[in-house]
Amino acid sequence: MLVLLLIPIALMLFAGIGIYNSLVALRNGYKNAFAQIDVQLKRRYDLIPNLVETVKGYMKHERETLDAVIEARNQAAAAGKLAAGNPGDAGALAGLLGAENVLSGALGRLFALSEAYPDLKAGQNMMQLSEELATTENRISSARQTYNSAVMTYNTKRETFPSSVIAGMFNFAPAALFEIEDNVRKEVPKVSFD
Repeated sequence: MLVLLLIPIALMLFAGIGIYNSLVALRNGYKNAFAQIDVQLKRRYDLIPNLVETVKGYMKHERETLDAVIEARNQAAAAGKLAAGNPGDAGALAGLLGAENVLSGALGRLFALSEAYPDLKAGQNMMQLSEELATTENRISSARQTYNSAVMTYNTKRETFPSSVIAGMFNFAPAALFEIEDNVRKEVPKVSFD
């Protein structure tokens, strides 16, 4: 009789352990996916000083634009570090997205100004940096899609029954998507100087 009572309890315990472990695996999955975004953002941040140095010689009268790019890059890098610390946090991701929007705007102004300098556009360094930035933007977009997919899987698992019970007991918080709200930002910035 006691054995008949213990069997359902043991089954529920094993099911709970399985659900807990799957939630941990899914949470680690979206954190890993964000790490891939972080790698590409850091690559982008590393390219920007080279871009500014390449442009600096041609745009001696555009100092405030160059300073704006560097400042926006530094703010985005700082916001990226905060978001990397807790990639599922909506506030951290909002800060990163805001900083990225400012950086994209500053880069857009820099590229628009560089149109007035044909020698700059035709320079080997500028063409190479432009190509690397375009490639990096594509990688960021791909990594963002992977991250959002992992977040959706995790959030779905933590919100469905019986997983929601385990998620509530062990404080599995919802994860935020890496969404781009600004319609202009949804397009990959054009960095080509053909």
